[in-house]
Amino acid sequence: MADAKPKIKKPRGRARLLEGKCIACGARCQSVCPVDCVDMSDAGEPIIRGEKCIGCSKCIKICPAAALELSFTPEEQRLLDELAKAAVGKPQEEVAEDKADSLTEMLQRYRGVWVFVEQTDGEPARVSWELLGVGKRLAQKLGVELCSMVIGENVEGLCQESFRYGAQKSYRVDAPVYRTYRTEAYLAATCHLIARYKPEVILMGATGMGRDLAGAVATRVATGLTADCTGLDIDDKRNLMQTRPAFGGNIMATIMCDKFRPQMATVRPNVMPMPERDEKATGAILHEDFAVPETDVLTKVLEIVRDSKDHSHVDIAAAEFIVSGGRGLMSPENFAILKALADELGGVVGASRSAVDAGWMPHDRQVGQTGRTVRPKIYIACGISGAIQHLVGMQDSDIIIAINRDRNAPIFEVATYGIVGDLFKVVPALTQAVREAKQRRKA
Repeated sequence: MADAKPKIKKPRGRARLLEGKCIACGARCQSVCPVDCVDMSDAGEPIIRGEKCIGCSKCIKICPAAALELSFTPEEQRLLDELAKAAVGKPQEEVAEDKADSLTEMLQRYRGVWVFVEQTDGEPARVSWELLGVGKRLAQKLGVELCSMVIGENVEGLCQESFRYGAQKSYRVDAPVYRTYRTEAYLAATCHLIARYKPEVILMGATGMGRDLAGAVATRVATGLTADCTGLDIDDKRNLMQTRPAFGGNIMATIMCDKFRPQMATVRPNVMPMPERDEKATGAILHEDFAVPETDVLTKVLEIVRDSKDHSHVDIAAAEFIVSGGRGLMSPENFAILKALADELGGVVGASRSAVDAGWMPHDRQVGQTGRTVRPKIYIACGISGAIQHLVGMQDSDIIIAINRDRNAPIFEVATYGIVGDLFKVVPALTQAVREAKQRRKA
């Protein structure tokens, strides 16, 4: 039996500028280049660094004046001609198979689960470690490495810390230009790493920084992004199953990006469980020597001003005991009975969106899709019906106690313990019971 004829790989070519056609549209071609091979001249025309171009055609597709084209060497052109001749008369089924093969080959080049380690002045965001926990599970299902991506100045310590939470390898980009977060610098560094190492999945926290960077990266590398995910899994075709509330929180949608890589998702803090820290865990650090020239970064950080919170501010996301109230409290004055119970438990008072919209509680106490996601040891829902927008923010609490007059309220479907009754009688009774139990313990 004769050996199969080796498949000819289609040349990708290199981008080049057509003389006299550029209209200086504002560096659109430069903005979409995933490998930073486009510089701009003083006249606003692109200068293509051919040695770095990967022939992705993104700059060509976005150019409004058709001023760019792909160029090929004589040898590459000969191969293209051979491929064109071979395609003549080929059945449509074979053409479709070729396209499927091409997509499969592209997807196979991307491997690995990455987690962006967010940091400010060297202080890591807790959500980064939470994502390493879920990332480890995804990496095991895919049979790939779990890696952290750390960008900043003097951040090797964060690389080491990421190993304690499950990372096996850490990609580090360390330079003074990354000392404070600026979109242009972090975007360039992230896209450089993606182009070089081709991760299959990238996870970021749904924080101010994470949302800003994830959206910019997904746009630059032309891939999909699902924001504010509450669940992540892998299907039998290596696709990332990204679950999040949709249509105002009325349904849960599972979204997949099956034709583009990397697959990107952001996850809100406290949605995923915190993994156990292994003090002895180690890994490999790959330092990537890539620094964006300061002159290329348009944003300058003059001063960092931290929010000053008044004494009434509490971080409900960090609380172990939360007593939340909804419309069933009837008025803002009635939240005092919830505060009495919360004080006895050593916890804080939260609220549903309806209570916050009514002006009964400040927004920083809101639990739910448009508020904070919490994961306390005990969550007591008082007079809260249990709309899915609220459930998304508290359903992963260790113990949920629901108090409501309506025995058919949706909150009872997720509650560990349910009390059908008048909260104005039940809550004071619970407060008294806790107070007496504490006194007996002291005696």
